[in-house]
Amino acid sequence: MKKEKVLITSALPYANGSIHIGHLVEYIQTDIWVRFQKAIGNDCYYMCADDTHGTAVMLSAKEKGVAPEVLIESVNAEHQADFNGFGIDFDCYYSTHSPENQSLSEFIYQEAKEKGAISTQDVEQFFDEKEGIFLADRYVKGTCPYCQAEDQYGDACEKCFATYTPDDLINPFSTISGETPVKKTSEHYFFKLSQFEDVIVSWLDKGPVATDVRNKLKEWLDQGLKEWDISRDAPYFGFKIPDTEDKYFYVWLDAPVGYIATTQKWATEQGLSLDDIWRSGEFEIHHFIGKDILYFHTLFWPAMLHVGGFQAPTKVNVHGFLTVNGEKMSKSRGTFIQAKT
Repeated sequence: MKKEKVLITSALPYANGSIHIGHLVEYIQTDIWVRFQKAIGNDCYYMCADDTHGTAVMLSAKEKGVAPEVLIESVNAEHQADFNGFGIDFDCYYSTHSPENQSLSEFIYQEAKEKGAISTQDVEQFFDEKEGIFLADRYVKGTCPYCQAEDQYGDACEKCFATYTPDDLINPFSTISGETPVKKTSEHYFFKLSQFEDVIVSWLDKGPVATDVRNKLKEWLDQGLKEWDISRDAPYFGFKIPDTEDKYFYVWLDAPVGYIATTQKWATEQGLSLDDIWRSGEFEIHHFIGKDILYFHTLFWPAMLHVGGFQAPTKVNVHGFLTVNGEKMSKSRGTFIQAKT
């Protein structure tokens, strides 16, 4: 039997809380699949990392009175201890707050810029006057404009899985102060996703997702792909966008790049080249993710990979949620049981 080369990733856990049993649904099933690949003799490598950037980490660090770098380092150690406790065996577990990730994120951004896929425009967004901060999507809640579910975040609904902007929410409020936010204008940077529709469709035609997932993606494609806001204003914990003073990459720009950055760290330690894995076509690349981050992994991510000259994933394996009272387990809602428990 031919020996296959396989690179496998799980979604990157956010560095703003403990691993809970809802998370473990994904990591355990991925680890089982990794063990199977290795058992049948394939060259199989399992990569993961902490997703470290964004407003949530910045605010948590501020609340604890420590620097964000100190917080994410302690969380990383806690996460690895939890995974070790369940026997989950990564070949490399890293962090998105790394020199490799910054370099690769800037590279993809510059390549997109050279291809005319980056634009700027003034954006009117919510601002919390009490806290003096522009509100990231996840720091605005309100009623979903599509299904009218209450207490939903400003970027996506956990009930109907629609994606939208905080502007679309009904009765929005700041989750930081509880106040009704005001509107302020700021220049933002955008990735022209529609420029890569043919690339995305061509990739989907190769069958990287299950039929029901493909049907969902068809709905989004039929609605037309919009420009993707990839910047956030200071204060923000993340990587500064090159040639700007106070603009940072939105966490979802650099988070998936963490798959490549983690591979690069591991490859360097093994005396291998990153290109041997992410550019050679010799490896199958499999992502395991929850359905709530489908949009990012099947529309934005293949476009970003194309821009950077990297291989698109062979498969994106999508699972549902472990639920409590019919709702997704959630750190922010307090409905979770920690792995260590």
